[in-house]
Amino acid sequence: MSGEESRAGPDGPAPNGRDDSRRANLRSLRVAIIYILLAVGAYQISGWLFHHLRGFLGMLFLAWLASVTIEPVVDRLERTGMRRGVGTGLVLFGTIVFGIGFIAVFGALLAEQLGQLLGALPDALTRVTDWANRKFGTDFATGKDLINITPETVRDLAEKYTPGVLGIVSTLVGVVFQAATVLLFVFYMSAQGPQLRRTISSWFPARQQKVIASVWEISVEKAGGYVVSRVILAAFSAVATGIFFLIIGVPYWLPLAIWTGVVSQFIPTLGTYLAIGLPAVIAAAAQPLDAVWVILFGTAYQQVENYILHPRITSRTVSIHPAVAFGSVIVGASLFGAIGALVSVPVVAVIQAIVETYGRRYELVQDREGAAEPPGRPDDEEADGGD
Repeated sequence: MSGEESRAGPDGPAPNGRDDSRRANLRSLRVAIIYILLAVGAYQISGWLFHHLRGFLGMLFLAWLASVTIEPVVDRLERTGMRRGVGTGLVLFGTIVFGIGFIAVFGALLAEQLGQLLGALPDALTRVTDWANRKFGTDFATGKDLINITPETVRDLAEKYTPGVLGIVSTLVGVVFQAATVLLFVFYMSAQGPQLRRTISSWFPARQQKVIASVWEISVEKAGGYVVSRVILAAFSAVATGIFFLIIGVPYWLPLAIWTGVVSQFIPTLGTYLAIGLPAVIAAAAQPLDAVWVILFGTAYQQVENYILHPRITSRTVSIHPAVAFGSVIVGASLFGAIGALVSVPVVAVIQAIVETYGRRYELVQDREGAAEPPGRPDDEEADGGD
């Protein structure tokens, strides 16, 4: 018997084969451990980056939302022969001028009424609570128990949160810098939109380029359309509410009208009730009957908006389920704060539109089985008899 035959067992390969298999398994295990460690490290690094860049990412999302909102107007100006950069600058300049004009006309009145509203809100809540306790026999806390604000509390809060001159200047500089950053991103995202799309598309083959173009168009149409429609509806609501409040003599009508328009349109599900709740409380504190008129007007206007204004203005935007919209606002606010709450619903609208465009729906089995039922079933006979 040769030496090689003596090393080979009758039931399998030589021990060297088992050693090679064991070494291969160890190498696979080491590779798997390395991949796991790399995945954990990537997760930790991404979490650290997200935590430190959350504010910047929020501003970037806000700039993207503003850019897709003005892009249809910029496209229309470009079709008239105007350069895209000039059209974008013109739209942004017009928006800024409109904001400055609104502040110039209503700024002093708004600031005065807003300050008076904040000062009168605790007393208004106390009066409404007292009235509810008398009418319904409840025992809700009132007065100092409801809102425990004393001069000492105000002084302590002022000392804690009121910055000095240097703090005010640095805060103002920070706000101006953030606004300039957002405007700069908005300008380049809109003015360089087609070039940016071509640059991104050039990294992919022809089939994927068509998908990128479709996704881009869907994003502009749905997200931009959603924001524009909400702004228009908020403007209608604020103007109508402000006129009604002014007619019946509700105090602080201007900030309450802006509150109603913005909250009712940009906070899903609960926004309608929150929007009319605060004016009703303020009106009830001055004249309880006015609160009834405020609630009736809010209910009537909501019907007009639902059946007349909303279908016409939002006909080209995607419809989002209220629960999905409310959940997206909560998630966006937890991730990016107020900016996240603002951009969450348009982002979900884009995702839903993309899924509806490229997704595939199947016929329900129950419907198919129901259509295949024999005509002699008792239910069918009853239905025929009813006809």
